[in-house]
Amino acid sequence: MSEKGANPIDTEPITLTRFILAEQKKHPSATGDFSQLINFIQTAVKAVSSAVRKAGIHKIFGMSGTENVSGDDQKKLDVLANDLFINMLKSSFLTCLLVSEENDHAIVVEPEKRGKYIVTFDPLDGSSNIDCLVSIGSIFAIYRKKDDGPATEKDCLQSGRELVGAGYALYGSATMIVLSIGNGVNGFMLDPSIGEFILTEPDIKVKPRGKIYSINEGYEQFWDKATVEYVQSKKRPKTGKPYGARYIGSMVADVHRTLVYGGIFMYPATSEAPKGKLRMLYESIPMAFIVEQAGGLAVTGTQNILDIVPQSIHERCPVFMGSKEDVQDVIELYKKHGL
Repeated sequence: MSEKGANPIDTEPITLTRFILAEQKKHPSATGDFSQLINFIQTAVKAVSSAVRKAGIHKIFGMSGTENVSGDDQKKLDVLANDLFINMLKSSFLTCLLVSEENDHAIVVEPEKRGKYIVTFDPLDGSSNIDCLVSIGSIFAIYRKKDDGPATEKDCLQSGRELVGAGYALYGSATMIVLSIGNGVNGFMLDPSIGEFILTEPDIKVKPRGKIYSINEGYEQFWDKATVEYVQSKKRPKTGKPYGARYIGSMVADVHRTLVYGGIFMYPATSEAPKGKLRMLYESIPMAFIVEQAGGLAVTGTQNILDIVPQSIHERCPVFMGSKEDVQDVIELYKKHGL
């Protein structure tokens, strides 16, 4: 505690790095490579966070995606975030394969920089909301390569049950990393005064049932019968109060709210997009992993998302995730309608 009248200062904060090292100590055979990889990811997040904070200023002066005052090309924020993640992960010497939402094909890391981990990521989720200053984020998932052979796209095609860890960064009123390495979920807030992520939300648990549903209702005419019936049951329940509707349009922000307050986040298949919209490797699977580790559930309506083995790196799937009892209601309706 500092002197009377001054702000208290925590002289023993649990930083993300300290947390990961403590977890590493629980595994005597650990090499420390995974801990180092998390350090490189959090550095990329810090850089993206800084860029996001400047995005509004750049827009005011016409600097985003054009030329700056010196005549140099200015990269759009989503492209910049992608480059930051790729360069940081390559320079870690710990990855062999990278899959990004921004790249058509998997990125094979040069042999001289190659490691044993595969990282899939969406460098800037919700980027269409940048110009209106809505919360956006980054999503990442970490796998281990199963053999010592040359890396190919097939190495990425693993189910969520094979994940070593997953997380997301939320760039909102503050910057937070929410991370799971398979033993629960923890939240780390960026303290700009020291430039470190501090554990502020230990052992995050989602409520068994919430009072909020989150879905883009503009597509209602294209939903299947189970989704229509579920949403109607929350808007016009036979007993009790209706659920509140909340939809931001950035998956990270919507899922984070669902973790904090409970409820359900939905991005179902439609007649126009029968396989859904959200991509499995760097959106659906890592978020499903986090939600399940927090005590929730994540399904396509008929199948647990973590049980699916993707057949291509940009494969999509429908998503229903959040409080276990709310998601179970969706599962029962899919069974009822024989979908």
